[in-house]
Amino acid sequence: MNQNIIETDIEKVKSWPGACNLDSDFIIVDQLANAPFPTTARRMNFILMGLCTKGEVTYTMDTREYTLRPGNVILVSERHVVDGYNASPDFEGLCMMISMPFYSEIMRNVSDVSAMFLFAHNNPLYELTERDQKVFGNYYNVIKNRLADTDNVFRRDLVRTLILAMFYDLGNVIYRFQQVKAQRQTRADIIFTQFIRLVEQHCHTERRVSWYAKQLDITPKYLSEMVKNVSKRTPNEWIDNYVVLEIRVTLKNSSKSIKTIAEEMNFANQSFLGKYFKEHVGMSPSEYRKS
Repeated sequence: MNQNIIETDIEKVKSWPGACNLDSDFIIVDQLANAPFPTTARRMNFILMGLCTKGEVTYTMDTREYTLRPGNVILVSERHVVDGYNASPDFEGLCMMISMPFYSEIMRNVSDVSAMFLFAHNNPLYELTERDQKVFGNYYNVIKNRLADTDNVFRRDLVRTLILAMFYDLGNVIYRFQQVKAQRQTRADIIFTQFIRLVEQHCHTERRVSWYAKQLDITPKYLSEMVKNVSKRTPNEWIDNYVVLEIRVTLKNSSKSIKTIAEEMNFANQSFLGKYFKEHVGMSPSEYRKS
């Protein structure tokens, strides 16, 4: 999605309470209880990594609901849409936000570590052991101290190197997690994961279950059985959720006309999009944009 529709921009995060930054490339926030997280659908243009230390947070990401509790790590890439954020009064946590250009600068020669964010696609929330929580907290504190040392001419290089080291440590945690999970992964899990990846990439142009089944080289009936077995939802429900999500974010975060949105989302015309949206949201696109 075009950058001009993004409202939760990393540049805006710099003004959050407790934020410490390296220009608009890297930001650390430790007063998350006071951070103005969005309560309506927003697509971010940065990578977010956070550790809950107290209380809890409920939120939806790409239509799925999660609860972040003490010891849980959250990983959200710039492709995802977060909605329905709601924190308990005693919520506390540590958070790092990395711009995509800076991430590329850090990871450009370490392809094996970049797999961490491919993992995050399917496991955006997972639990750390007490030891791993301390490792994350130690990196957090060291990086924050280096950020505060604005007189150091090697500040950017130091921060970049520390983040890379942290990624290696977390990469090891993820490797262990994947080894355990791989033993439990079923055929249905694999098909569901592949299906969701395809929907994320193509929902703006394809809404036919048969098309997704063909890409996976299986029958529509078999795809429906596997998806429903894993998620308790049908493929059509998942496709509709992602299509509506794309439309909602565009309506709220851009000035594009409804006609333009209909064309970009491959609807026959504006009227068809309006009927589809009202059927799933309960109001017209225009009413939703004003709400």
